[in-house]
Amino acid sequence: MSHPLPAEELTGVPGGTLITETPEEGRRLAVAIARHSIHQIQPDLDALKAGRPVYATNPDSLIAAAQIVAIEFQTIAAANDYWR
Repeated sequence: MSHPLPAEELTGVPGGTLITETPEEGRRLAVAIARHSIHQIQPDLDALKAGRPVYATNPDSLIAAAQIVAIEFQTIAAANDYWR
């Protein structure tokens, strides 16, 4: 049986804005956006959990995930004028 993720996990930009008070908040938002992107691509919780043992221990998969977070953070930093 399929278990869909809750709607709040499928939001593209949690909170509806890229503006954050601090770089640390921006980093957390970048991680959330990356996670939500994966949830939008694969909204079935069972399928996500089934694949986790494969990618969670694969260095290339982890590096790729870190790259996505870095790209999201770069976008958020620019939107916040690099917190100047």
